[in-house]
Amino acid sequence: MHNGLVVAAEGIDDDFVAATEPYRRELFAHCYRMLGSIQDAEDVVQETYLRAWRSYGGFEGRSSVRTWLHQIATNRCLTELGRPSRRILPSGLGGPELDPDASLAPGGTGVHWLQPVPDALVVPDAADPASVVAARASVRLALVAGWQHLPPRQRAVLLLRDVLAFPAADVATMLGMTTASVKSALQRARARMAELGLTAGDIAEPAAPGARELLDQYIAAFEAADATALERLLRSDATLEATPLRTWFSGRRVCVPFLRDHLLGKPGDWRLLATSANGQPAAAVYTRDERGFLFPYGICVLTIIDGGIQRITSFGEPGLVAAFGFPPEPRHS
Repeated sequence: MHNGLVVAAEGIDDDFVAATEPYRRELFAHCYRMLGSIQDAEDVVQETYLRAWRSYGGFEGRSSVRTWLHQIATNRCLTELGRPSRRILPSGLGGPELDPDASLAPGGTGVHWLQPVPDALVVPDAADPASVVAARASVRLALVAGWQHLPPRQRAVLLLRDVLAFPAADVATMLGMTTASVKSALQRARARMAELGLTAGDIAEPAAPGARELLDQYIAAFEAADATALERLLRSDATLEATPLRTWFSGRRVCVPFLRDHLLGKPGDWRLLATSANGQPAAAVYTRDERGFLFPYGICVLTIIDGGIQRITSFGEPGLVAAFGFPPEPRHS
């Protein structure tokens, strides 16, 4: 995956590049929030820049370049969301499994899983710490998962108004709505998020104190197949979910037996490398096959609250390891 998408067109106008490039990362983050997929967000941003370049000669400045780009990108996202492809997590499909020895149910062909996103793609290279904190907070995994429950147009209004702070009148123009309908959609979207317990005040800050230390301890315990050490790290209300499985577990008393008896294996079966995703501590995960070779498994994201791990969300998608900038096999394997 690229560090930023490239608009490749011979002889592209320097003015266009200078006017539009500063918004690329913000656009990608917005499309990721809308779509819940790294690849889909990349595709939409690429198409947004191509469409903008083609029509730049007729851009008359009736809105800002930022507004214009977000209008193109948001409407392209809405077209994508017109297909039955809502991105979800296992916990969005039903209640937790209470038996750690239960058979694990696959997601099935009709399920489209939410993907995590590398912080490097959505967090600005800004000297202002407040901007960095705000960017991380705006892609927290629980929020992105919650937004996928909103109807597409409500989702777009909520993100444009509450995350990107566009005025209601601008959002109305961008989406072909009236200002009154924008305000109504925003009210309904906020109410739905409150019902889900997913307003900003309900979710712990992603950069919790001691988060990196807890991540390191988690990695060490997992690689050592030490269920006792993992139990000490988990909160009593910890949850565990792992795509592409529908089955998920809630409560330390259920999660730990499942990890111990069905997942950890023996020391050395797993290799984890620290990273960050969605403003949260994370790890690129490799697993060892029967021949003894390590190969990519996916990305694991931790949610940390009050000095303990409250949620482990594992994304069993090998291609994500490369998307996060890691090699096909770790060094010193």
